Amino acid sequence: MSLLLDPAARLPDAAVLPPGAQRRQAAMAALLLVLAAIVLLYHATFWSMVELWARSQTFAHGFLIVPISCWLAWRQRARLAALAPQPSRQGLLLLGALGLAWLLADAAHVPVVEQYAATAMLPACVLAIFGWPAVRLLAFPLAYLFLAVPFGEVFLEPLIDFTAAFTVTALQWTGVPVFRDGSHFSLPTGNWSVVEACSGLRYLIAALALGALFAHVNLHSTRRRLAVMVAALLVPILANGVRAYLIVMLGHLSNMRLAVGVDHLIYGWLFFGVVVLLLFWLAARWRELPLARAALPPVSPGASMAGMRAAIRASVACLLMASLWPALALASHRHDGAAMPATVLALPDPPAWRRLHEAAPGGPIWQAPYAGAPARFAATYARQDGDGAPVGLQLHWYARQARDAELLTHQTLPYGARWMPLAQRVQHVSLASGAPDVRESVLGHGSERLLVWRVYRQGGIVTARPVLVKLLLAQAKLLGMRQDGADIIVFAAYDELAPPPRARLQAFLRAAMPVIERRLQELPHGP
Repeated sequence: MSLLLDPAARLPDAAVLPPGAQRRQAAMAALLLVLAAIVLLYHATFWSMVELWARSQTFAHGFLIVPISCWLAWRQRARLAALAPQPSRQGLLLLGALGLAWLLADAAHVPVVEQYAATAMLPACVLAIFGWPAVRLLAFPLAYLFLAVPFGEVFLEPLIDFTAAFTVTALQWTGVPVFRDGSHFSLPTGNWSVVEACSGLRYLIAALALGALFAHVNLHSTRRRLAVMVAALLVPILANGVRAYLIVMLGHLSNMRLAVGVDHLIYGWLFFGVVVLLLFWLAARWRELPLARAALPPVSPGASMAGMRAAIRASVACLLMASLWPALALASHRHDGAAMPATVLALPDPPAWRRLHEAAPGGPIWQAPYAGAPARFAATYARQDGDGAPVGLQLHWYARQARDAELLTHQTLPYGARWMPLAQRVQHVSLASGAPDVRESVLGHGSERLLVWRVYRQGGIVTARPVLVKLLLAQAKLLGMRQDGADIIVFAAYDELAPPPRARLQAFLRAAMPVIERRLQELPHGP
């Protein structure tokens, strides 16, 4: 009866906890405070992730990744509370490197690098404050957080190409006549196209997230975990090819009455659900009993006190380090909103070439998409001697670059709605100023073809490498240098049976580049 009346016996508050446990709780509170500070300091980056989760079905799984990671970490709370903090300088150095990477990505406007760097700061703080024992204990929950970063669109084109090739091959094996043109193919009963929603990327990402969680919870053998992960990677890709083939066959056999509308997506998700259930039903046959956990060695009061003090010092150092980079980023964007004088892009004609006409918006056979409101120039040229077909030139120049108003901004349709990319490569060209590379794209529309060469001029340097463009832009913003950039595009139309007109584009670019360079040097630019 006395136990029921004694508050201390019923409510184990902090006053009755052993001193060592109180100190470890203080260190844990310091860690949680630092993690919350990271989220607040880099809230814009984390919020951009949430916006993508809400906007894209491909990345909607991010809403589940974070609570699942928290739940997995919560399961380890007893063992984590028994650990004495062992702060690591490696964690602080890693936090500094991640902050620098975040700063460069912010200056160059590379959201995915920003998001990965900000997410990686969380395990870096755990390492800096609690040390390697805590990181090993929380390895999977911390690593699982990276699946919340919206990444994977770089695999869209390979997945689309694989799905189209798989479907066409399967149709040919079953005796159905089919003609393929890129991601489009035609059957006697109708035309089909493998688009982004049919690439299987969302199936692949969902299966990887489920496979990783299943392997961690139900298996402890490294070999079996890897086997499940490999299956979660390969099975959705193959299953998506089978899904696309079955949908096309269903439409073909029903004379395009089935699987051509909303039921197309319904059949796809039902098939994916069946495949995933079968995959994890088979994987469940490998389920292993959990291993017995070894007891943690007791922590002496002296070590507990020293660990708490070191954890507090490491927490302060983490807060100072994490606060540095947003302050520098704010300074690097100080000129983003500054106005530049209105600029009219006008170019003299290149030697031996005459201008046929200046292209009004929507005038040329192809208009390259662009972001923001750059100064623009578009015209069509032909040789003065009348030899050869016309060549198009488009030039977009940015005096200053800001997010969503710069050279390299993600475009939903990077080649427009009419043209489809058929091939892409890096092409070496010979110009009077040297032998730079250009980004070559072959676009198609029916029997029409368009050969497009693209090169960038960032901060006075001509390059075809987007990574170098981003690094030069980051350098310019952080050091207060000129950040003007230009997108230079030349293109020519030809028939699918004719050879690509590379010689014509090279001859024009050889004549036009000195003229373009001189004009861009004359344009006003600021830091």
